[in-house]
Formats: sequence, C-alpha cells, structure tokens
Amino acid sequence: MTTAREYNFDGLVGPSHNYAGLSFGNVASARNFKSVSNPKQAALQGLAKMRALAARGFAQAVLPPQSRPNFGLLRDIGFTGSDAAVIARAASKAPMILACAYSAAPMWTANAATVSPSPDTADGRTHFTVANLNNKMHRSFEHVETERALRAIFADERHFVVHGALPPTPAFGDEGAANHTRLCATYGSPGVEMFVYGRVEFEPDAPAPKHFPARQTLEASQAVARLHGVSGSRTLFIQQNPETIDQGVFHNDVIAVGNGNVLFYHQQAFADEAGTLAKLREAMGAVNAELRTIRVDATEVPVADAVSSYLFNSQLLSKPDGGMLLVVPQECRENPAVATFLDRLVTSGGPIGELLSFDLRQSMRNGGGPACLRLRVVLNEAEAAAMHPGVIMTEHLYSRLVAWVEKHYRDRIAPDDLADPQLAAEIRAALDELTGILQLPGLYDFQR
Repeated sequence: MTTAREYNFDGLVGPSHNYAGLSFGNVASARNFKSVSNPKQAALQGLAKMRALAARGFAQAVLPPQSRPNFGLLRDIGFTGSDAAVIARAASKAPMILACAYSAAPMWTANAATVSPSPDTADGRTHFTVANLNNKMHRSFEHVETERALRAIFADERHFVVHGALPPTPAFGDEGAANHTRLCATYGSPGVEMFVYGRVEFEPDAPAPKHFPARQTLEASQAVARLHGVSGSRTLFIQQNPETIDQGVFHNDVIAVGNGNVLFYHQQAFADEAGTLAKLREAMGAVNAELRTIRVDATEVPVADAVSSYLFNSQLLSKPDGGMLLVVPQECRENPAVATFLDRLVTSGGPIGELLSFDLRQSMRNGGGPACLRLRVVLNEAEAAAMHPGVIMTEHLYSRLVAWVEKHYRDRIAPDDLADPQLAAEIRAALDELTGILQLPGLYDFQR
C-alpha cells in the first residue's frame, strides 16, 4: 500500500464574478438573478477557506480563474470589431450571451474534471477527464482552459493522464466530479468509484426529472470510467433520484458526499436507496473496507432545507487522528433544522466529530458551496512531487494572492457593468500578473 494524501484544488474566484442567473435548475442562481455581486469579497472568502484548511495540515492547492470575457465565443456568433466594439454590440443585441461570455463559473472546480487516482486505474497513473459541461452555454466552453490548466499542473506523463472533454452532445453530458464519489479504506489503497447520473440518453422510458434538466448521463459516466481504466467490479453507476433533481438538486454533491469509507447522504438522494447501498457494500468488501453510512432522513432535514443550506455540498475531510471534519457554509448554522441536525451529528459518536463553517456567501448566492469550490485529487508522494508546485497553498502564496485580489478586483459588479470595456481590460491585466504569481506562463490565450 502506498502512502497518499487528498489534495483539494480550490477554484480561485475570477474578477468577473457576477449574478446573471444563467443556471436553470440551480435555485440559488435563479433567486439572485441581476443582483449586485462583490468579486473582491468572493475571492477573499474563498482564499480564507483555503488558508484555514492549509493551516490545519490539509493538502490545499488552487486552480486559476479563466480569461473573461470569452471574445472567441462572441466573435464566433457574429460580433465584430475591436474588443470594445464587440462588447458594445453584444451588450446591445444579446446581453445574456455577453453575460455567458463573462461567467466566472470555473470557480466551481468540482465541475472541472473527474479524477481517478492511480490505485484505481489499469495503468497505475492518475487520470483526469475534463468535463464538457454542455448542458449550460455559459459553462460549455470552460473545458478548453480547464484542460490547458490541468496539463500545465499535471504535465508529467509518467504519473498523469489528462483526457480532453467528451464529445459535446447531449448523450455525453458530463459535469465532472460533482457526480463522482470515491470510497476507500485509505487514500493509497484501491477504492470504489461511484458515478451518479441523472438520465439515460438511449433509454427514453428510463426515469428522468420532469422540470429541471438532468445534466449527467449514464453514457458519459461509462465513457469516463473506460477512459480511466477503472475496474468493473469496483465501479458503480447509480441513478440520482429524478424527483430530487426537480427540487433543485442539480448535481449529486448537493445531496450526498463521501470520504474514506463514509457516505453522508440524504434519504432521497438516489433513485434506489436500498439497491445503491447493497452494491456499495459489496464493492467495498472487495477492497477490504466496510462502508459506514450517515443517512439524513427527510423528516429531519427536508430536501428544500438541504438545498438552501447546502448541507451536503460540504467538504468531508480525514484528520490525522482518524476522525473526520465536515466543512459547511455558514448558511447551515442559520437554518434551524440543519443546525439541530449538525449539533446532534457531532455528538453522536460517529465518524464526523467536528464542524467548521465558513462565510462563502458570494459563492452560495450563485449556487456553489464548499464542495463546489474544490476538485479532489489523491496523490502519492511521487505524484505530489511531480506536479507543478506553484499552485500549492502556502502562507506566502496566500499573502501574494490576497494582495493581487485587493489590487485588481472590483468590489461590485452590477448587470450593466458587463458592457464596460474597461472591465475586460482590468481582467486581462490581472490575469497577466497572476501567471507570474502561480509560475504558469502561457496559461492564457488572449488572441481572440
């Protein structure tokens, strides 16, 4: 067995963070449509979480924001001229498309890719498949820069394989790690990979939500598993409860989270709860691990409360002493049903013995909690040494990034501000400087 650690790669909130309500099916995003955002506060809130977890000894890293606006998108659909002219014409004729081009959604790196660590894969390397996110226009172009960033950070092909996004068709709708859970005895031992999907493209009679879209398909999950070379006996494909999707649970990580041998989930998370648990226990037995479950009953925490508080969109982390820490958004403490449940949870004698809450309101108002903000990557010592070190969160990097945010970010963006060409110029200047801080030259392509 190889010693390994789980690294959390948090997305650094980009300077174009705004509330455009682009994500149908995401209740918080729709609720805050056209509100005034505070990009500076959003970035500082995320950095504070990263710093606090790194200070407690957790392996923490950062993924950079993407260049915005996406001038390539705007020019591809007919807006011409200088950058300023393109922005002005898009603002006049297609303001929602301009908002898509400015989207800061890459901050939610749980959607960046699906990751299978080396103990699970046929070739013994860590595999990444970049998510195509083709269900939403404002996210459908993220994969280009996501792949570039992952290839720069995980460039050593002796240890890492970065696969491009699946074909951009509805049959292969892929939302990344937000619908993927790895369970194991230890991080360095073989694990069980659970892929959760919302619909089946080629079975029209299969259960599916009626109101909100199911963003992950079975076909996409199966394709990712094949690309990664993960074992069939330790790979499960589980359907999300379609009725729960219709209540605003647009990704599985809004209703369930796993870590180690623990699955923390809501009663209404899966289409077949009993069948899911039976399959997980059998698969976990094959890797010499005993599944431990923490089930939240709907009478304790209704789905609506789980969605509004993002109870399950939390980070479940293994502490050095063997216990687990649950990182929750502050909203969990402000919801009476959730707060009561959490107080009971940490005193129950179960695996979760500590809570840590953070103010992430800027992200939460757009529909992303602690789990949305991070991509989990299990690495052994050799793999950790082989990745790009400039993105590892240290006190020095934290200080440099805070100063960078304070220098470049606005403290408010209203919907009409996206028409200001100066905003685009400010973002470019900020990202030019960021490549030096993270030691990632050539990360951005501003040509289009």
